[in-house]
Amino acid sequence: MVLSLVNLCALEVVSDHSSSPYWLSCVPRELYRALLDAAFTHCRPLAVGELVQRWPERTLTVGGSRKAGECPPNRLCVQALLLAVVRGLTDKRCCLQMLDLSGLQCENGRVEDSMGGWSLSVALCSMVLQARAAASRAHRRDGERERKRGLEAERDRGTIKRDRGKVGCGNSGEGSQGGHGVEEVEKMECKTNERMLPEDESVLGVRRRMEIQRRKTLSEGKSNTSSNSSRLCDQDWDEVVVVHVRADLFVNSRSWERVRDALSQPGPLRLHCHYLRVEELSAPSIASLLGLLPQQNLLGVDIRYSSLGVSGLAMLLPLLAPFPQLHSLRLHYCNLDLQRTQPGQQGALQDMSKGLGSLKKLKRLCLTALRLPGHLRLLLSSLSQPLEVLKLPYLCLTSTDLAYLSCSQHAPFLRELDLSENWLDESSLPSLRRLLAQAENSLCQLSLCGCGLSDTLLSALLPSLSSCQALRRLRLALNPLSRTGLLCLARTAAGIPSLRLLLYPNPLEEYEPGLPALPSSAQLLDWPLLEESEGRDLTLRLLEEVLNLRGRSRDLLVTSDLLNYSPDLTVDE
Repeated sequence: MVLSLVNLCALEVVSDHSSSPYWLSCVPRELYRALLDAAFTHCRPLAVGELVQRWPERTLTVGGSRKAGECPPNRLCVQALLLAVVRGLTDKRCCLQMLDLSGLQCENGRVEDSMGGWSLSVALCSMVLQARAAASRAHRRDGERERKRGLEAERDRGTIKRDRGKVGCGNSGEGSQGGHGVEEVEKMECKTNERMLPEDESVLGVRRRMEIQRRKTLSEGKSNTSSNSSRLCDQDWDEVVVVHVRADLFVNSRSWERVRDALSQPGPLRLHCHYLRVEELSAPSIASLLGLLPQQNLLGVDIRYSSLGVSGLAMLLPLLAPFPQLHSLRLHYCNLDLQRTQPGQQGALQDMSKGLGSLKKLKRLCLTALRLPGHLRLLLSSLSQPLEVLKLPYLCLTSTDLAYLSCSQHAPFLRELDLSENWLDESSLPSLRRLLAQAENSLCQLSLCGCGLSDTLLSALLPSLSSCQALRRLRLALNPLSRTGLLCLARTAAGIPSLRLLLYPNPLEEYEPGLPALPSSAQLLDWPLLEESEGRDLTLRLLEEVLNLRGRSRDLLVTSDLLNYSPDLTVDE
């Protein structure tokens, strides 16, 4: 990648932290973005903190979709960013109002010093709670300072009144002209005092008591007014949000309480969730979490490894209806085994169907290992609009399910379809071919891994695959194909101009002897390959010849590596 002159200069500026006091005071706001990118790219956490603390714009976006080969931000830089956001709340130079961290997390464990979804979620919630505590302490200090200032002002007003009274008495004596006038006044006052002393003492006592009572009443009134205004200020302060933070949250049983506190307690930072991923939580806990999320920003929900059952899922789905922008729902290993008939199961399925139907913007639906044989029509027919992404691995689909899917409203609009680990045979093949014919203009990604496709079944399916001219990714790993069947697949794949990735299975000739005639995907996954590399080298050489003949050796990635086949390759490239 060729860096621009601005990026090169920004890298040079942030590399020397000792010079930051000089360039921070004079750098224009238009260069802050380039400086921050350089600080992230070259791991300068101190520069990240100083730039974010005085961010000159209302919006700051960090994360998002990364280009191929681009590393995620370093953990230290992310932590410096979060700390600087809290410090910026009291910095008058900071104009930040919206912080977007969606997509910042790194789920690739092989990238060192990166921050995963769980760690980032905990750090975000800690930032929100820390900002709340700091603002509360500052508010209490300001309130105590105002209270002391009010007491001092009241004390000064009382002193001024007493001084004025003394000065008035003195002036009246000094203002009398002539000695006779003074003596006469004094004699008159003495006679009056002698004549009215008992009564005057009682009058003065009453007035004194009335004055004391009046001052006490005023003091109590001011105290009550001050406490009421303090409570009102507390209430108003609780409702004031200085910075809105958008992010993806990853919540499990260990981080549940921290996330709940961050979402439920008001403060200067307000946390908004774009994509929510939940693992190992009960249905009531997930329901409580959904009740705390702001409804306007949630785009997707991913629930994994949670023992919900049919009843738990039927209870949760209606709670997703109030989120107007929700378009993605993923359910992975949620213990919905419908192969065993249980009391009330049909009613719960009806409730699930109604819950899915209430999601008016749903475009992506992923159901993994829910074991719903024969119930696909009941679930998908309630949707008001067609799906664009449908992933149904390990669902034990039957030929009836595939027949419904091939004729449903969703077939012509599917961009991604995953039917992996659903056994396909001759009875389901016509429905699958009809489904591919319906989706040939829209389908970009197809996964049929571990579906038991032999050479015979694949040869009958290849004409339908060749008609999918929009296909960009094709995955057929863990299918029992021979080397001859694999080469037929490669020729068909090379004839699809848009295809960029072919994940193919190791041919049966590369396995150790002893495999059954039609092995399952689990057997192919566990069975050892031949130690000699001659068979693999022959397969690679034949595949390379096929690609060279079609002129696809450069733009089509052909691999059998299940773990390193570039899963980050996007269909929109």
